[in-house]
Amino acid sequence: MATSLGTTGDLDQFDKKILDAVVEDGRISITDLAVRVGLSKTPCQIRFKRLVSEGYIEGFRAILSPVKMQLDHVAFVEVKLSDTREEALRSFNEAVKKVREIEECHMIAGRFDYLLKVRTRDIGRYRRVLGEKISTLPHVASTSTNPAMETVKEGWNRLSQAT
Repeated sequence: MATSLGTTGDLDQFDKKILDAVVEDGRISITDLAVRVGLSKTPCQIRFKRLVSEGYIEGFRAILSPVKMQLDHVAFVEVKLSDTREEALRSFNEAVKKVREIEECHMIAGRFDYLLKVRTRDIGRYRRVLGEKISTLPHVASTSTNPAMETVKEGWNRLSQAT
């Protein structure tokens, strides 16, 4: 897997174990982390701090339950732009970041320009978000919605799966 800092080939087995462990449990103590990866506390802490400072670990956050938050309706939206010059792309990119319901936005090489992951309470709320927010984003020519029937796997969570 390539990163902006190089490849995971720059990481040894201990670094990869540390990354896997903190992805699984971001609140793990350094002491428990050291035991889990087979290092003593000080070398583990040094490696952990290096992984943070070099950007392999970008941060820590709480993962909220979409069901508990009543946000378990997911739709994937294909977006075709009317203009794909650099300024139009920049304008769309900045505007899409301001729409709270858009969980992910990916520029795509294919029959449409962007793929959005949109999370809302229900289909009615999604319809309003589509009409009032997504369709009014700069340079949107057309959209096509693909509602998710069931989420089987979500999130990238193991370095060992990517290598």
